[in-house]
Amino acid sequence: MEPFLQEAPHCNGASSSSSPTASSDSPGTATSGTVRSGSVATTTSQPSAPPPSVPAACLPCRTKHLRCDGGRPCSRCTATGIVAECAYVASRRGYKGPRRTPNNPTSGANPNKRHASSSPPPPYAGTTPDSCPMMLGHAPVTMATPSVHAFNPSVVLPDQSQLSFPSTPSVASIPVYRNNYMMDTTAMALATQAAPPIQPPAATLPERCFEAFYHYFYAGHPFVLPKGKLLELLKSNSEPNLPVVMAAMRYIGSLYVDAGPAKARFLDEAIQLCYAQGVRKDGFLIQALLLIIVGLDGSCEQAKARELLAICERYAIEIDLNKREFAVMHGRGDPIIEESWRRTWWDLYVCDGMIAGVHRVTNFLLFDILTDVGLPCEEEEYRKGCIPSPMSLEDFDDKEFQDEDREFSSFAYRVAAARNLGRLMRMPNVMFPDAAEVDKMEAHLSNWRMHLPDNKRDDLDKNCQLDEMMFQAHFITHACTIMLHQPLSQLDSSPVQAVNSCAPHRPVRSGDQYNAHTKHTVTAACEISKMVTQAVPVTSHTHFFTCVVTLSSIVHMSKWALYMIEDEADLRQQIRLNIGALNKLSKVWKAANTAWGQVKGVAQEIYRQKKAQQITPAFWVGYTQEQMMTSIQADDSIMNEFNQGLIAQVGVTQPQ
Repeated sequence: MEPFLQEAPHCNGASSSSSPTASSDSPGTATSGTVRSGSVATTTSQPSAPPPSVPAACLPCRTKHLRCDGGRPCSRCTATGIVAECAYVASRRGYKGPRRTPNNPTSGANPNKRHASSSPPPPYAGTTPDSCPMMLGHAPVTMATPSVHAFNPSVVLPDQSQLSFPSTPSVASIPVYRNNYMMDTTAMALATQAAPPIQPPAATLPERCFEAFYHYFYAGHPFVLPKGKLLELLKSNSEPNLPVVMAAMRYIGSLYVDAGPAKARFLDEAIQLCYAQGVRKDGFLIQALLLIIVGLDGSCEQAKARELLAICERYAIEIDLNKREFAVMHGRGDPIIEESWRRTWWDLYVCDGMIAGVHRVTNFLLFDILTDVGLPCEEEEYRKGCIPSPMSLEDFDDKEFQDEDREFSSFAYRVAAARNLGRLMRMPNVMFPDAAEVDKMEAHLSNWRMHLPDNKRDDLDKNCQLDEMMFQAHFITHACTIMLHQPLSQLDSSPVQAVNSCAPHRPVRSGDQYNAHTKHTVTAACEISKMVTQAVPVTSHTHFFTCVVTLSSIVHMSKWALYMIEDEADLRQQIRLNIGALNKLSKVWKAANTAWGQVKGVAQEIYRQKKAQQITPAFWVGYTQEQMMTSIQADDSIMNEFNQGLIAQVGVTQPQ
């Protein structure tokens, strides 16, 4: 008969008499139910005795929750061939630790309980009577305190020296019981550690110059393709002259960044590509030449700029850039490329006019060239590629006589302003203030101003951003007004004859009182100074603004040089405003640095002369003492600014 499996007594501190078959006597004494030999319980031959009791199952049977007969080895281990693993360990089920006593309040703490804040004990290294291989890392079993009966393993297990245990398994083969929801501390640290950000490679100098071209310069001369379309066309490698344009763009961009000696290298590279043997004459070559011309003119290389301008104008006429069909024939069916060719012609037209107007050396050749090229669209339409059907100059001239209400772009008004500049340059020399030619020219300028739509009367677009095309159109018109009326005004120009960086001095005779021409001249100069106050960097404007500000300064200082004027305080603020604008422009354009020094020097000289006049008592007739002190303090403040500016100018020009 198979022995009946009974679980070992719970390790809760009770004596062995809690079992119905166990005796409380000594291990060698037999009772009426069970006889113990040594430490192993055997069954007697009495038929009325209860079934045999097995105090503990072997480890394999306990793991599988099967009955065990308590043999050494048991029958199941023998049948399954795992005799070597058949071993017995005292059960810990129900053990709650020693009981609490009044004299020892801490004795109730379970010494075998592992606290969350403690580190786990060393891994299982072998099978011992006081360790449990089923709980890896658990604390060993502690013996009971003397106040209670301790569990004696010798009652259940034989002498340890008589048992044979299997070899200690390796750590890798021991099943580890862990919480799957708890990550290993090392893995958690790696998971929470932020990956270092991937830094993009630093931009090269040519790349920085390319980006600076679009960021600083492009808005003032927007005839090159938009950046996205240009890169797309460059990637296709279908235009052999596109690298020539890229070289010219790098040269222009180098003027706005700290490129050092690379500026000269970029310029040489661009010019060499333009003059390379076998280079094709096309629209891209015209674009490259035009960019170089603008850069040279702003860098005080005006003679070289005029030489390239003559070549560029000849090439443009040879390839029929001035004809409407050119954009369609060479636009690849792409509206953006077609618009770029129209803009190239008209920007060349405007630049030719501004170079002729501010320097007064050339004669605006393209003004006399017949053209039917369509007018450019708005800048936003060009950037987005939403190009409308282009309108012509005839449409622009007849817009007031047609029933259809047409809207023209800011670029179109810029072209119209440059055309008025051409009309001014074709005027004969006027000897008398009441000449009919002056009235006719003033009619063109006044019509341009009066017929501006409401959204073109200032220099802001519909998004309240600076409209650079309208900005240039306005200052071209103001400059035309000064050039038309200044020779006929009573503003003596002799005190400012040293300011000739942009144009040679034009003598103007003084008069006893202001006339209408003086009023036009002074008003236009004040409007130019007001344009300096736009909430944008001055360097974002085209470099031709330098000569326009210089022209305004000549008018202001000619008026300031008069013996007595009423609005002298306001006039000095206008002069200071212009000097500050030239100072900012000088950071990029060498021509602005030259103009800045000349204007500042003339202002200092006029100031010294006026201070000398203040010595005479007749100068202060009609002034109160408070007005005298205020005027003297303002003069001292201006003189200090002039001196500081002169020191800064010497510091800038000395290394050159």
